[in-house]
Amino acid sequence: SRGPHTLLAGTPGVGKSTLGKELASRTGLTYINVGDLAKEGELYEGFDEEYECPILDEDRVIDELEDKMREGGVIVDYHGCDFFPEQWFHIVFVLRTDNSFLYDRLESRGYKGKKLQDNIQCEIFQTLYEEAMLSYREEIVHQLPSNTPEDLERNLDQIMQWIEQWMKDNN
Repeated sequence: SRGPHTLLAGTPGVGKSTLGKELASRTGLTYINVGDLAKEGELYEGFDEEYECPILDEDRVIDELEDKMREGGVIVDYHGCDFFPEQWFHIVFVLRTDNSFLYDRLESRGYKGKKLQDNIQCEIFQTLYEEAMLSYREEIVHQLPSNTPEDLERNLDQIMQWIEQWMKDNN
């Protein structure tokens, strides 16, 4: 096997892309940012006026990802997780960030008004962690703190150890 399938989920701004790209470069696994994939393939089904962003066409995203998932060893990065087939992932990491950090990160991305508030609310209410817990077996869902560069290093070490163990157990 080329390696496990890992899902990185969490509110926008928690550090999924930073972690995913670094993980891919250290492990040789394939990194896929679903937002970028959708942009490249224009996998949308309309536009959300309220949030001023395109609406993801989830079925087309699944179709697009299917072949890549068959190859194995994929790190998928997306804030939501409830529309992926449950059997796709061996492990799900939900990144969590304190509001003060998250607020600054989102603001620097140009988030404001309702979009900024709703994403902060989303993090306060653990919305994406709960979504992950409902969508996957609880024992494969793990929360990781993602506030500081030290957290990033610790998370990388932890996930890489897990991947190494998975490779031993599955090859």
